[in-house]
Amino acid sequence: MIERCNGGLRVTVPMTMANARGLLDAGRSALQAGEQVVDLSAVAEVDSSAIATMLGWLREADRVRSTLKFKAIPPAVLSLAEVYGVSELLPRA
Repeated sequence: MIERCNGGLRVTVPMTMANARGLLDAGRSALQAGEQVVDLSAVAEVDSSAIATMLGWLREADRVRSTLKFKAIPPAVLSLAEVYGVSELLPRA
């Protein structure tokens, strides 16, 4: 679901409603203090729950005093974030 890769985290499953709760929990568990990058290049399928999951990770990162950035955000997520007016809340690596 989420694996450690090159000093960061890599999502390996679709970011859809079916996986949202598991991804949120896995991401929260994987976060550590300091700067971390979440690589989304392997994510082939997304829906609006991807944004909710990413925002949940950012809240947890703030709580554990971590800086979280996203790499290779899928175009569909960027498009949805723009529509929802939250694209500036998703920091990019």
